[in-house]
Amino acid sequence: MIFKVYYQEKNTDVPVRERTTTLYIEAATEGEVRSKLKDRPYNIEFVSPVDGAYLEYEKQSENYKVLEI
Repeated sequence: MIFKVYYQEKNTDVPVRERTTTLYIEAATEGEVRSKLKDRPYNIEFVSPVDGAYLEYEKQSENYKVLEI
């Protein structure tokens, strides 16, 4: 399953919408996503599963790239 992760670049940053970055990652669960990203200095705001029509919509974005970990 593909998950969309909303995060701040530094784990000390306060979540602010204008500075929120996203990435896509393949994993079985949200816990697995967080586990894969624990070595990175990200302040993870939200992890959301992406599937069906929403996934097809996201794939059309130029920023859609699944992170390989």
